Amino acid sequence: MQTWDWGEFKQATTGWRPTRLAFERDGIPLALASAGMRGMGPFKVLYVSKGPVLDYDNEPVFLEVLDALEARARAMGAVWLKIDPDVVLATGAPGGAEENTRSAGERICARLKDRGWRFSEAQAQFRNTIKIELSRSEDELLMAMSGNTRRKIRSALKKGVTARAAGADDLAILYQLYRITAARDGFLIRPYDYYKRAWEAFMRAGLAHALIAEYEGEPIAHVILFHFGRTCWYFYGASGDRERQRMPNYLLQWEAIKWAKSQGYAIYDMWGAPDVFDESDSLWGVYQFKRGFRGQVLRHIGAWDYAPRPWLYEAYAKLAPRLMGFLRN
Repeated sequence: MQTWDWGEFKQATTGWRPTRLAFERDGIPLALASAGMRGMGPFKVLYVSKGPVLDYDNEPVFLEVLDALEARARAMGAVWLKIDPDVVLATGAPGGAEENTRSAGERICARLKDRGWRFSEAQAQFRNTIKIELSRSEDELLMAMSGNTRRKIRSALKKGVTARAAGADDLAILYQLYRITAARDGFLIRPYDYYKRAWEAFMRAGLAHALIAEYEGEPIAHVILFHFGRTCWYFYGASGDRERQRMPNYLLQWEAIKWAKSQGYAIYDMWGAPDVFDESDSLWGVYQFKRGFRGQVLRHIGAWDYAPRPWLYEAYAKLAPRLMGFLRN
């Protein structure tokens, strides 16, 4: 979300105007921030989605970047500036045997609080996720999965499910499956043109890859991967109402992991885990599915807000739910 391409896409589709900032010392880049700006009437807001990008162990650089972003927010009269650093606060599910707090994450939170930043009540992106290290062999990755997940992958193959790469000609199929999933699971999606533009543009730029699962030639499920740097993200997934008993989603995830590894990516990010790790969270069912692939749960510090004028921020907070649809993917 800090790529140049993402800024261009969001400007073209939702009106977020990107400003790209590069921080250098002696010609060496130390940090980057793509900040989207949007106005709603007299209100202006700034959003650094999944950024800024820097070495958060280098505190002087981190504070220098905050100085620059805060100054920009004040100069433009922004109601708030939101950042969403990719900084880990803890690993493992809360209370689990794998739970481990990261001191770096705690330190960053403390610095933000000291400067008057607030943990945002409007978390625009997933705060937590599950990541799979791809340095192991395919056999090792498969054997690390839960027995139930391995069985379902094999079951899909035995039941005749196949997977293939999808291209621009398949965009309408991808959207149709996504629309069916949204209706079944009760979440809102954008019109076809939004996704067509995103998927097509990122595929053309070499930053996205889609896979379709089929049974007897009929598309029954898909995944869409975004990839950049060292990481491949499972960004979109969908399935139709037919042939779900053939477990196509399990096979697709395995094929996606294998594809990411074959392309040299170091991390497969399953993009999203619950905020609350129990059945009350809307992501609990999806989390149970993802956990079967045995990645590591990463809990991030989440989004934080800086308000140049706190009184205006408090008034605007009442309108925040109306804005969230524009922030999300």
